[in-house]
Amino acid sequence: MIAGYRRGPRVAVFDLDGTLFDSLPTVLRAIRYALEPFDSHPLTMEIFPRLGGPPERFFPTLLRNPEDTAAALERLSTFIAEHGWNASPFAGVPELLATLRRAGVHTAVWTGRDRISTLELVNRHSLGPLLDAVVCGDDFPTHKPHPEGMRVLLARFEAHAADAIFAGDSDVDALSGAASGVRTILIQTGRTLPDDIASKVWRIVSRPDEAYGLVLAWASDGA
Repeated sequence: MIAGYRRGPRVAVFDLDGTLFDSLPTVLRAIRYALEPFDSHPLTMEIFPRLGGPPERFFPTLLRNPEDTAAALERLSTFIAEHGWNASPFAGVPELLATLRRAGVHTAVWTGRDRISTLELVNRHSLGPLLDAVVCGDDFPTHKPHPEGMRVLLARFEAHAADAIFAGDSDVDALSGAASGVRTILIQTGRTLPDDIASKVWRIVSRPDEAYGLVLAWASDGA
């Protein structure tokens, strides 16, 4: 603890897809379906730096002809309407959130997903009562890595950045945490991180459960 620093309320913030929910396979299937009729760049792990924001922002970079964006987004909406809810929380997520709240830590989600699909997933799996706040990709004109979403959460709980922790799985999450001044855990998801991304995070882990363990340790030791 910094000498003279007075702790405020503590906040644990999580990304949704790939962090709390095992939804990335469905997300990638949706993107492939959306792009299938069009001449697009091959989908590889290089898409990860772009996830975390609205599709309308990164779809033009995946298409060789950006004029196909509107049609691709329409296909994306069709896929999500039919299959978008085929995701479940990773093992241990309800217990993680419940333990944090018992420890007096506010719990929140900060996601690039739209609010309708976010709340559908969260409520379908009874996580709503375990979350104190949810910030979604269509709540503000700004998107990750802009720090507005985190600033809104901190203001809601009257918390300092030094009293918050953020866990995510994309490069955008790493940049978001750094821009917010919040210690950030990045789930590596089997990829090699660029040095400029790795240098911005507090800890790098391989799996979501490792991130949960670090958050719980942070909550219990008061670091």
